[in-house]
Amino acid sequence: MEQTARVRRLLPGNRAEIAVKRQSACGHDCSQCGGGCSEMLVQSEVTAVADNPLGARPGDTVRVESRSGQVLWIAAVVYLLPLLLFFVFCFAGAALTQRESTGLALGGVGFLIGIAVAVWANRVVKKRNMTAFSITAVEER
Repeated sequence: MEQTARVRRLLPGNRAEIAVKRQSACGHDCSQCGGGCSEMLVQSEVTAVADNPLGARPGDTVRVESRSGQVLWIAAVVYLLPLLLFFVFCFAGAALTQRESTGLALGGVGFLIGIAVAVWANRVVKKRNMTAFSITAVEER
C-alpha cells in the first residue's frame, strides 16, 4: 500500500520518523457518508519509522510504501491470537473439567497469554528495527 507522509526527523541507520495521516474505511470523503466520520479521526496522524534510501529531509512530503505481509502478520498477532487463544483455552478447559466457569477462567488466561505474545512481538519489531515503511519518492521538499 502506498501513502503520502511527512518526514518529521532523521534517525540513525538511514531511517526517518514519518507522520502518516490515518485513513478511515470510507477514504475520508465525509461529505459522501452523511457526517458519519469525526473530523478528529480524519485529521489524526500516526507516527512510524521508515527506511530512507532517498535521503529525504525533515519537512519533506514523501511517498511511502508499506510491506503488506509484515503489517498483516502484526495485525494477526495483535488482534487474532488473543481471541483464538481465548476460545481454545475456554473450550479445552470446559471440556476437561466439565465446568463452564473453569473454561471461562482459562479462556481469560489464554487471552492474557495472547496479549503477552503481542507485546513481545511489538518489542521484537522495535528492537530489530523491522520497519514496515520505506520511502519510495520525495514529492515535495
